Amino acid sequence: MATVKISGMRCQHCVASVSKALQEIKGVSQVKVDLAKGEASFEGDVDMAAVKAAIARTGFEVVD
Repeated sequence: MATVKISGMRCQHCVASVSKALQEIKGVSQVKVDLAKGEASFEGDVDMAAVKAAIARTGFEVVD
């Protein structure tokens, strides 16, 4: 399971937006977004650039 740190999430609407964006990436499954930790975890062999781009489109940023 891959995990990325995300900055800027503040509410459950943020969590839903990030979850939806990740679920729309081909090959991604079992998305879990944790607001308290500021993290998103998912299964799948995908390009991390695609993950970062999807999260950026929702208005948030992946923190390296």
